[in-house]
Amino acid sequence: MALGSVASHWLSHPPSPSFPALGETRLHGDSCWDLQAPSACRGVGCCAREVLVPEGPLYRVAGTAISISCNVSGYEGPAQQDFEWFLYRPEAPEAALGIVSTRDTGFSYAVFGPRVAAGEVQVQRLQGDAVLLKIARLQAQDAGIYECYTPSTDARYLGSYSSKVELRVLPDVLQVSAYPPGPRGRQAPTSPPRLTVHEGQELALGCLARTSTQKHTHLAVSFGRAVPEAPVGRATLQEVVGLRPDMAVEAGAPYAERLAAGELRLGKEGTERYRMVVGGAQADDAGTYHCTAAEWIQDPDGSWAQIAEKRAVLAHVDVQTLQLAVAVGPGERRIGPGEPLELLCNVSGALPPPGRHAAYSVGWEMAPAGAPGPGRLVAQLDTEGVGSLGPGYEGRHIAMEKVASRTYRLRLEAARPGDAGTYRCLAKAYVRGSGARLREAASARSRPLPVHVREEGVVLEAVAWLAGGTVYRGETASLLCNISVRGGPPGLRLAASWWVERLEDGELSSAPAQLVGGMGQDGVAELGVRPGGGPVSVELVGPRSHRLRLHGLGPEDEGVYHCAPSAWVQHADYSWYQAGSARSGPVTVYPYMHALDTLLVPLLVGAGVALVTGAIVLGTITCCFMKRLRKR
Repeated sequence: MALGSVASHWLSHPPSPSFPALGETRLHGDSCWDLQAPSACRGVGCCAREVLVPEGPLYRVAGTAISISCNVSGYEGPAQQDFEWFLYRPEAPEAALGIVSTRDTGFSYAVFGPRVAAGEVQVQRLQGDAVLLKIARLQAQDAGIYECYTPSTDARYLGSYSSKVELRVLPDVLQVSAYPPGPRGRQAPTSPPRLTVHEGQELALGCLARTSTQKHTHLAVSFGRAVPEAPVGRATLQEVVGLRPDMAVEAGAPYAERLAAGELRLGKEGTERYRMVVGGAQADDAGTYHCTAAEWIQDPDGSWAQIAEKRAVLAHVDVQTLQLAVAVGPGERRIGPGEPLELLCNVSGALPPPGRHAAYSVGWEMAPAGAPGPGRLVAQLDTEGVGSLGPGYEGRHIAMEKVASRTYRLRLEAARPGDAGTYRCLAKAYVRGSGARLREAASARSRPLPVHVREEGVVLEAVAWLAGGTVYRGETASLLCNISVRGGPPGLRLAASWWVERLEDGELSSAPAQLVGGMGQDGVAELGVRPGGGPVSVELVGPRSHRLRLHGLGPEDEGVYHCAPSAWVQHADYSWYQAGSARSGPVTVYPYMHALDTLLVPLLVGAGVALVTGAIVLGTITCCFMKRLRKR
């Protein structure tokens, strides 16, 4: 420092007197004592100038940055105050080394001049009466007592004009590295190792973080990921999960849900080793992984400050995504009814090694010829290897099984004409996280495989009529149905059912036809609901003739009836399938009334009218006769 600068500092920064001079106010604790205090006093609740810096000592690590705040209150004069910073080193506690000033660009002492000129040391104004002293990279010789001084703008010397805080610079002893460490010496790679995991597998990475700082500090360790080929920095590094100074485990925003689900874990093994496990690796988990360790210390005011941070590259991680390919065979099939149908499905592609983390499901779908879309499910094996049949296939002999490591077979013991269509094999791959939750990762559907099943060639015809032609109320109506059959295999069996449609105002109702009764191919009768609610009987009166009888016919039984026969074939697996169906013409059932019933009502009405009329005439004559009798 030049002689002129030293003299300037002495004149603007005189030593504080031991006792207050005449007319001076000395700040003592929270009170201010003098009756001659100025009337225009700036600041909050203060009657004299007061300069405040953080409570010390402050501990920081060499090579890191520090910001020391300073603010003044209770001052007079302009709202923008000036600040000057000085350092008193331990080896020369009485020598004040000028660091930086808000009012004098040539204030800095020679040892700080180049660092101030380079911007490594600077004073930053927060507001008119508050600043920060910022040192970008601490050096061991930066340790000492820092004084913040405010040149006076007051009418008289009142209060304190400077404040001091001690800074102690600790050596950088924080160490961070990958765990387990890679080879050293000539075998050591020039870049971090490259690790490949299959989608759905666990990704586990370890980190070693230690410090030998003599003070009580806490370590915060976090694992981060940078997208592949991106430069590493705070802007590109995305935190995956971290252990905070208070030992709380928190995840970055994109990973919070996986941490809550247990698919992401961070644990401490021993005193220095940390391990991150990502369960169920996904394609987005690829990238360069880093471990960052930060050392924190508690300042005297109770706040925590980061004093050191280091980062180590752990590995470049590639995630092999699942890719499925499905092939079917043996090609287009043409079979007859009742013959077995076998189809094979082979699953290939980029598949993970077997284990709990991956699971598969394979199924067959069928769509009738010409129908759009993949069709309905026939059968499948789920992720647990349990087979199930699709809707409409219950009760049939259908097998879905795994015949090789990646080959699956569908077998229908007895094909039916309704099984003709286009078949596709659908394979899905699932991955499992650390928990039990499965997530679909890939799926593939095979090309269509046509299957043709010959028709049985069964032609049915039915003729139905009402026996007797006319039926009266209270009698039994007998409806007969004769069935003719052409074609079909030996052992063909017939079934027939009777249906009714109600009449409303002489027209057929819009309601669907209602089952009255029928007889299945096994000879078992099935009774429905009769409109009139009376008894119903169905019977086979000939090899191909069925009869329906409605006992005690009532007016509610009026309607249009028809017979619906069907032909059934039983296969070798004892299952039945419908080979043909037909519908007879309509038969109108109208319950007539008997002749006596038709005369009874007019007779009753006539007799009633005659009785009423006679009573009226007789009453009138009697009334007139009695009146004349009284007059006499």
